Amino acid sequence: MLDPAHWRQADLGDGPPLLVVVVDTEEEFPWQETVSRENVSTHAMAAQSRAHRIFEKYGIVPTYVIDFPVASQPDAYGPLKELHEGGQCRIGTHLHPWVNPPFEEEVNNRNSYPGNLPRAQEEAKLRRLTEEVGARFGIRPAIYKAGRYGVGPNTTGILAALGYRIDLSVVPRSDFRAEDGPDFRACSARPYWFGHPDILEIPLSVGYTGLMAALGWSGWSRISSPAGRALRLGALSSRLRLLERLILTPEGITHTEHRRLTRALLKTGHRVFSFTYHSPSLEPGCTPYVRNDADLAVFLDRMDRYFDWFINSLGGTAATPEEILAIASERRQASRGAAEVSRRAS
Repeated sequence: MLDPAHWRQADLGDGPPLLVVVVDTEEEFPWQETVSRENVSTHAMAAQSRAHRIFEKYGIVPTYVIDFPVASQPDAYGPLKELHEGGQCRIGTHLHPWVNPPFEEEVNNRNSYPGNLPRAQEEAKLRRLTEEVGARFGIRPAIYKAGRYGVGPNTTGILAALGYRIDLSVVPRSDFRAEDGPDFRACSARPYWFGHPDILEIPLSVGYTGLMAALGWSGWSRISSPAGRALRLGALSSRLRLLERLILTPEGITHTEHRRLTRALLKTGHRVFSFTYHSPSLEPGCTPYVRNDADLAVFLDRMDRYFDWFINSLGGTAATPEEILAIASERRQASRGAAEVSRRAS
């Protein structure tokens, strides 16, 4: 899925901007420490209703991509099962290898990216997770997002073999190789087809804004280098609106920045916007973004304000990944039909 030679950009036609909300649904763990198999607490799942009060205001049906600790503990998956049965959310999978059986690999940073594992191990873990989520929710999961965005050379074949139709793992114009992760520098933020049979990629909404936005990753990599951080170039560049790398998330990104990113992507022809966050952020103290009740209030306000602006001011509409897939599939089928008619006529 990382090779542009094998992509086919998805045709989504004209129409209002479409907003997809994706929640990385996972255990709590110390973000600044080495991953551990001991961190399987999921008490933050009880806090998910805080966001649903906002989703319901705007007719948003979020997609929860669930990892093994959530899928295997009744107190964790129980609240989501009620929402799913009521049609208030969609369900996918999210692979954190270090807490997902079978446990055969060494626990370390490199192996925390599922795509770095040998094919047999990556497939065995995703198969077990797929079966676990399927059993809990009575579905065959068709939506996947790799933990730590860690897709690899075998991921496409594994997803196809397990019947997945949609992937949400790509972080456009980004490079995680310094952390043993994947290289997404060539990836666009627009949905595209990959694999055989075709799987639809719906990337995170990531982009660059500012007077030097055209530099993209090449400019940002210099700003975010060790030397750039020492000189505080990121803060300077942001303050002067020279170059910013923005992600559509309430985690560390303000409402003003959300709007700036959205407008920049709209100007370059984007129609699908993927808004994402981690489930533990709804419980103070579980992530660096929400340390206390005041942070939580800001976090929820960012969501509320962006959804209000996107739907009521921008004229956008909420969608699920399956609805995006349906639009792309229908337009592709129509295009193929028109091409066949033209071929026969000639």
